Amino acid sequence: MSSTTTPPASKEKKEPRKKKASRKVALLSRINSPADLRQIPQEKLPRVADEIRHTLLEKVSKHGGHLAPSLGATDLIIALHYCYTAPRDKLIFDVGHQAYAHKLLTGRRDNFSTLRQYRGISGFPRVGESEFDTVSVGHASTSISTGLGIAKARDLRDETFDVVSIIGDGSLTGGLAFEGLNNLGSTSTRMTVILNDNEMSISKNVGAMSRYLMRVITDRRFHRLKSEIWQLLGNLSNVGKGIRNVVHNLDDALRHFVIPGKLFEDMGLRYFGPVDGHNIDEMIEVFKFVKENINEPTLIHVITKKGKGYRFAEKDATKYHGIGSFSVDTGHVNGSSSGAPKYSSVFGKTVTELAKDRPAIVAVTAAMPDGTGLSAFRDTYPERFFDVGIAESHAVTFAAGLALQGMTPVVGLYSTFLQRTYDQLVHDLALDNLHVVFGIDRAGLVGDDGPTHHGVLDLSFLRTIPNVTIMSPRNENELRNMVFTAITECKGPVFIRYPRGGGTGEPFDDSFTVVQPHRPEVLRKGGKCAVITAGDFCYSIQDALGELAHEGIAPTLVNARYVKPLDRRFYEELFESHPAVVTIEHNSIAGGFGSGILELAASLKLTNRPAILTLGYPDHFVEHGNRRILLEKLCLDTPNLTKRIVDFVNSVV
Repeated sequence: MSSTTTPPASKEKKEPRKKKASRKVALLSRINSPADLRQIPQEKLPRVADEIRHTLLEKVSKHGGHLAPSLGATDLIIALHYCYTAPRDKLIFDVGHQAYAHKLLTGRRDNFSTLRQYRGISGFPRVGESEFDTVSVGHASTSISTGLGIAKARDLRDETFDVVSIIGDGSLTGGLAFEGLNNLGSTSTRMTVILNDNEMSISKNVGAMSRYLMRVITDRRFHRLKSEIWQLLGNLSNVGKGIRNVVHNLDDALRHFVIPGKLFEDMGLRYFGPVDGHNIDEMIEVFKFVKENINEPTLIHVITKKGKGYRFAEKDATKYHGIGSFSVDTGHVNGSSSGAPKYSSVFGKTVTELAKDRPAIVAVTAAMPDGTGLSAFRDTYPERFFDVGIAESHAVTFAAGLALQGMTPVVGLYSTFLQRTYDQLVHDLALDNLHVVFGIDRAGLVGDDGPTHHGVLDLSFLRTIPNVTIMSPRNENELRNMVFTAITECKGPVFIRYPRGGGTGEPFDDSFTVVQPHRPEVLRKGGKCAVITAGDFCYSIQDALGELAHEGIAPTLVNARYVKPLDRRFYEELFESHPAVVTIEHNSIAGGFGSGILELAASLKLTNRPAILTLGYPDHFVEHGNRRILLEKLCLDTPNLTKRIVDFVNSVV
């Protein structure tokens, strides 16, 4: 991180330690709103940026967060708030993981230490948190469409505020971003798009847009032409000097008129850039010019470095994109690992292992090879690995095309991002019953990233799709066997959903075992009550067996394994022999696994119809916070589950 400018030494000799400490955030401590920022002389803004980066490192290192994106966008956010008058002017962040500096400048400095903690401030912009957060975000490629809607509403109301959408180059690979650009360019709406080009999304960008933006920066013909024209202007007496004085930096002018802006100009947007995203003066000059002179759709191309100011993050922006607690001095990531492998790692290694003797297996992901564990496959079979960028819908339809030609695509996505692909799952995949296997990572509560990232809806929307098979393992060994079963035994679309983080430490089988299609597993036989778990909740119930026994309850414990389809004969026998049935799942109770059990029970002609209690996540958005705390608050931790089962059984038996 660049060193903070040190003010002149004070003549006062009292309390030197206090004065030394205060220098680190001397300017930032005076900023409680963007209005305060605009009172600071422009030449001191780089020092504000240094202080913000110091604060980000200090605070994020304690509890984790999206460090590299926020470090990279710090100068940009300072320039934006210096030029635009929020909240009257609307600043709309795409994804929002780069907005930490925005939070510090908009009245949340004093409670920034609560970032991503339970009951603390969110890691993303949230409408309910601050008037400066125009829209709640968390997913990519949404800012342009949202901004255009706001700008159109402004025009219809004869209002005059500015609308600025800030989008990263990775997010620009998403189809929704192009839909928004296309619509914006076909209008005369006054709106500005800031393209924050840091050459990376979560993993290194791929595809045509990334290559195009790189050519913008590195085209030698352009730089040669720039030098020649700049020299020519200098030789012209009055006109040339006048142009130089107006343009100031020929990078802006020539790049606007010659090469890089052609794509955006053809779409109907005025293009300015590339602009140095760490030169605050340069950005302020461009932003003010556009704000005061341009009354049509505009795109400003800003070049930033992800992780700027922290050498470890600059060197490995992927690692520090979203990170847990770490040592600022060494960059070492803290953590108490149980030693059990992560579910994502098991998934990726299993697919890689199976691909050795099965050349039809290919792997697909959407800018998440590391997060999904498929980096192992990429490194082993690079020609059979496809990272399509932040384009989840395309990933699904692309996989459908592969399946149509006899390949066996395995797609790795997070549950929360699978939500974006619903139409493709229905229309392009399930309709023709194409065999594509999905690893749905981060199912259930993911903790600190909150409601935009909790994977609590996938069972609900996937259950509605015909032809699909849905599995949920109770541990990492079962996940391994489910991947094997899905690839070798199943037909049609198959979805295997599993939680974030490490498994239970269950030892792996010596060889692969087929998970008997559709058949649940009885872990323990009992009476009166049957508890059916989808996923790893079975361990919570096993921990509760002693307390349940003390209450006179010895439940039958069933590991469902399959969420869809359900084995009618198995469940019919279970219903007939147990007057009380409890289902537990890491999904919303609205339309989830428990709903499937209720629907099945209602469809059967039962002699003894059981009472059924469905337990899972409530039908509202769950806030961010430590996963253990959230489960306790939702009454889904072991003590609360025990009490709810006891109360239910006693009420019906």
